[in-house]
Amino acid sequence: MGTESSRTGDGRSAAPTAPPSGLLDLLSVAAVVLNADGQVVFWSPKAEELFGYTAAEALGQHAAALTVHEEDRDRVIGLFAEVMESDTDWAGVFPVRHKDGTTRLVEFRNMRLLDELGDVYTLGLAADRASVARVERDAALAMRLVSQSPVGLAILDPDLRYVAVNPALERITGQSAADRLGRSAGEILTYLNTDPEARLRRVLETGESVVNREIVCRPPNDPDHEHAWSVSYYRLEDSAGKVLGLAYSVIDVTERHRATVEAARGRQRLALIAEASACVGSTLDVVSTARELAEIVVPVLADVAAVDVLDSALDGRAEPDEGPAVFRALAVNSAHTSDAARAADPPGGLAGYDSDRLITQCVRTRKPVVVPHTTREDLERIARHGEAAALLESAGVHSYLAVPLMARGEVLGALDLVRTRNPAPFDDDDAFLAWELAARAAVCIDNARGYQAQRHAALTLQRSLLPELPSHLPGLEVACRYQPAGATSEIGGDWYDAIPLRGDKTALVVGDVMGSGINAAAAMGQLRSAARAFAELDLAPAEALHHLDHLTEGIEQTIATCIYCVCDPHSARCEICLAGHLPPVLRCAGSAARLLDLPTGAPLGVGGVPFEAATVAFHPGDELALYTDGLVETRSEPIDARLDVLLDAFTTTRGRELEDTCDRVLEILRRPGGEDDVALLIARARP
Repeated sequence: MGTESSRTGDGRSAAPTAPPSGLLDLLSVAAVVLNADGQVVFWSPKAEELFGYTAAEALGQHAAALTVHEEDRDRVIGLFAEVMESDTDWAGVFPVRHKDGTTRLVEFRNMRLLDELGDVYTLGLAADRASVARVERDAALAMRLVSQSPVGLAILDPDLRYVAVNPALERITGQSAADRLGRSAGEILTYLNTDPEARLRRVLETGESVVNREIVCRPPNDPDHEHAWSVSYYRLEDSAGKVLGLAYSVIDVTERHRATVEAARGRQRLALIAEASACVGSTLDVVSTARELAEIVVPVLADVAAVDVLDSALDGRAEPDEGPAVFRALAVNSAHTSDAARAADPPGGLAGYDSDRLITQCVRTRKPVVVPHTTREDLERIARHGEAAALLESAGVHSYLAVPLMARGEVLGALDLVRTRNPAPFDDDDAFLAWELAARAAVCIDNARGYQAQRHAALTLQRSLLPELPSHLPGLEVACRYQPAGATSEIGGDWYDAIPLRGDKTALVVGDVMGSGINAAAAMGQLRSAARAFAELDLAPAEALHHLDHLTEGIEQTIATCIYCVCDPHSARCEICLAGHLPPVLRCAGSAARLLDLPTGAPLGVGGVPFEAATVAFHPGDELALYTDGLVETRSEPIDARLDVLLDAFTTTRGRELEDTCDRVLEILRRPGGEDDVALLIARARP
């Protein structure tokens, strides 16, 4: 009642007043009014608390006699006279006698009052000196703590406008107090990613404090680096519960945050290197290895990655020291759809980069090229042409890193990295990590390059040693296939042959030299030539294998399996002999395919084991399939199951052309990137 508004003398309502402050309550200020004779005419309730006398006991009494010790009365009366005779106020401290007989130091402020009749009074405002000293001490301490605290502090009014900022906050944020005072938090804290004003408003409305909330931002005084702050928000209230505003504190924990981030980055880098060791180079294929490298670095290290290999390195030629560098793009990977990925050279194509381009400098100097903050001029030196530079600019490329692909002292190409959405610029740590990943991948690429060269040589030799089948064989139609192994190390030992003999007979041979590579291909060539020579002598199959076995003993560390078959269209029979080889498949007209039960024999090169031939009927329309173990053997399935698949495949191809039959059988049984060579020969008897 009466605290919200008052009325003027004419009855109009005055403007509402603000709730009272609690500061005077803290001081317990007492009010006493004395008349010209020094008698008490007004005595406040606080005066009763301070002096111990009730209003009834004090009113009308001489103040000096009531509250002052006898030895101090003359001095007090003199001070009272000075105040009454002049307009000068007096303030000071002197001892006062309490009703209980104790003496207390009281701080006074006395001033002269004049009423409408011209009578003079003295108003004395008094407070316990200890209480005043405590409040002064607390205020001084608070001011000193605020000004000297290493913790940044700010005070905002209920409208969230700054009213006080300490020096520590100025240092932490790089914003002066003058720039903040009177302005709203929303105007000042624009560099925070969240909506700070909404959070402050919630604290102000609910009174629920926010304590030690860590935020990461780029403050105005250091926009290129992340800073971490531990912030707390508190609502300010006086002793009566009145909301005065809001305060927040800021502790700079950037060093701790950076140490934590660096530790996390270190663990992430180690994990990335470990993952790269396990995933990059999983195949002996240059393109696959490049693709694996591009995939491993995105998005952990870059937003877009490209792997480009020098075309000369793929061909084994020396790269010139001057002029443009010609690259073959092998892989491009992007964390998201971006013009930066479209600016990269499409995989498989060739691209020439002038000597002033950064990727060319990277491979020529054999050193990383780091551009933390790219400009338009930098983008033009990154891209191959102006159109690509424009795409990089539109994609928001702001940082670039290129590291050479080095293996065994040779530069093979470069790993290109750019950042668009990742705001951090590339630094030396990123360059070191990229160098480490590129070095590991480069060794794998170099291995793949060597294996592919070896594969090409072995495959060329192998194919050159395989025969061209005769265009016409009496009473026989033949189709053949050779498929190399997926791995270079497995190429080289399988062969097939169809040799015309006297009397319209034909010798069919399929063999498999144990071992791989060029040596196996060379051994295969010797055995195939010898088998052809023995066939020209019109030797029986068992005798021909006996001579091949004897010959194989003279070829160092050579073991081979072989099937030798002589087809005679006049007798409609085939004489077949095995040397440790899988049995052939026979499909008679009108019947399902079956494996022939023949004596297995020992592989060529074992020596001293006789060979035994068997004769089977082979009428017009019948088909005979000879094959090597690469067609049916795998590491994951039993051989019996695979042989059943072969029989089913051969049965379901009845009536097809032999060329189609070969393709269909290989399609059903051959695994992509098979583990071994495959030689397949299918013969059909005809009238």
